[in-house]
Amino acid sequence: MTDLLLHTARELYELPRAGRRAVVMTMGALHEGHATLIRTAREQAGPEGQVVVTVFVNPLQFGAGEDLDRYPRTLDADLAIAEEAGADAVFAPAVDEVYPGGDPQVRITAGPMGERLEGATRPGHFDGMLTVVAKLLHLTRPDLALFGQKDAQQLALIRRMVTDLNFPVEVVGVPTVREEDGLALSSRNRYLSPAERHTALALSRALFAGRDRLAAQAALRARAEASPASDERATALARLGEIRASADAHAVSAAGAGLPDAVRAAALHVLDEAGRHEPPIVLDYLALVDPLDFTETGPDFTGQAVLAVAAKVGSTRLIDNIPLEFGAHS
Repeated sequence: MTDLLLHTARELYELPRAGRRAVVMTMGALHEGHATLIRTAREQAGPEGQVVVTVFVNPLQFGAGEDLDRYPRTLDADLAIAEEAGADAVFAPAVDEVYPGGDPQVRITAGPMGERLEGATRPGHFDGMLTVVAKLLHLTRPDLALFGQKDAQQLALIRRMVTDLNFPVEVVGVPTVREEDGLALSSRNRYLSPAERHTALALSRALFAGRDRLAAQAALRARAEASPASDERATALARLGEIRASADAHAVSAAGAGLPDAVRAAALHVLDEAGRHEPPIVLDYLALVDPLDFTETGPDFTGQAVLAVAAKVGSTRLIDNIPLEFGAHS
């Protein structure tokens, strides 16, 4: 197993290349979500290719009061998971190997997208993340780099950096891996007590409620398009005393209005209820955003969107998101 382990840039440079090289960047404390990334990298690199996993807890992306010191370090277990999932090498450098002159004076700046949502809550986080990703891309020199979609804003910023700065690498997003009860896998889940974990389920339930509301509204919209005279029909039904049928016809008529707002409201209802749990969930943000720039969607938005949430349960901060599709004629 130790044959997998590399500690220095020199060892990494001397690693013989074989076919296409794929890299999976982690901060360690590997779990099934990371294993899925590694297995996907193995598939995409092919049997003749090479998979490199990096394990590095990057101090640049932790702000004051965040959990850098208590972030779990489990290298032996990480090596076992990486090997089982198909990694050819694990690069686990010390801080002074990645930043030999101390904190770097020249860094990548995330720009306006990096100041929204996670960036607003954690100033400088994305600058630190992009700086280490850029360094690790230079060190590992991959053809493919795989990242989880659970960190949707991070993935979007990495794609933007790779495009804007002409990195010769293909960025691949891999869907979020969840527990059977819906909780997104995260290295921070181990901090949760049983009661806190129960409360934390509200994050995924809120996202799924938003998704379900979108599906229901889309079905109503389809009926509205098939019944263009819904308003007139609703009024006529009301005159005849058919109150339920009239309400249904009005709902069909209004189905296309404000879909993003309806999705937000459904998700927020779940989170509001969880705020009254013991322990409570403390919401940081719930946002429905355009994945290209992470700006909030308007009432008439169409296309792909991301419904994202961040909250604290006890002392543990968790994030989650799901992709949604708002069609012009959903």
